[in-house]
Amino acid sequence: MKRTGWISVIAVFLAVAAFAFGILSRRGAPDASAPPPVEARAIDGHAGHEGAPSDTPSTRAYREAADRMHQTMNIDYSGDADIDFLRGMIAHHEGAIAMARIAVEEGEADDVRGLAQEIIRAQEAEILRMRIMLARHEDAPAVSERP
Repeated sequence: MKRTGWISVIAVFLAVAAFAFGILSRRGAPDASAPPPVEARAIDGHAGHEGAPSDTPSTRAYREAADRMHQTMNIDYSGDADIDFLRGMIAHHEGAIAMARIAVEEGEADDVRGLAQEIIRAQEAEILRMRIMLARHEDAPAVSERP
């Protein structure tokens, strides 16, 4: 085939491919006149689950740990990004430790229990480091008070 023959074949192939792509991609497109999908889940992830008879002891313990963590993460903000970060992260890490302890006590899989133990050790060390940093930053004069 001559050079113009191959170019014509390639051009026709690209045109057919583009047309086919357009047709196939519209098949999955939602109907514009269809009503929007409805979210079936409750807004509150815990809604209807408190004290459910089917909750296992570990599920109840995880729920309690998560609730405690969210309560303690609801800090009084100081306006200092560093202090607020440290306070929030300490509470977050304490929640992670509480959940990891449940996994160690209630879990059966050795690899998950091992990971939970690693998390406990690492997060306890990070909490200690953050408490030291927090004490240092809380004792420092505010940025606006520095000379």
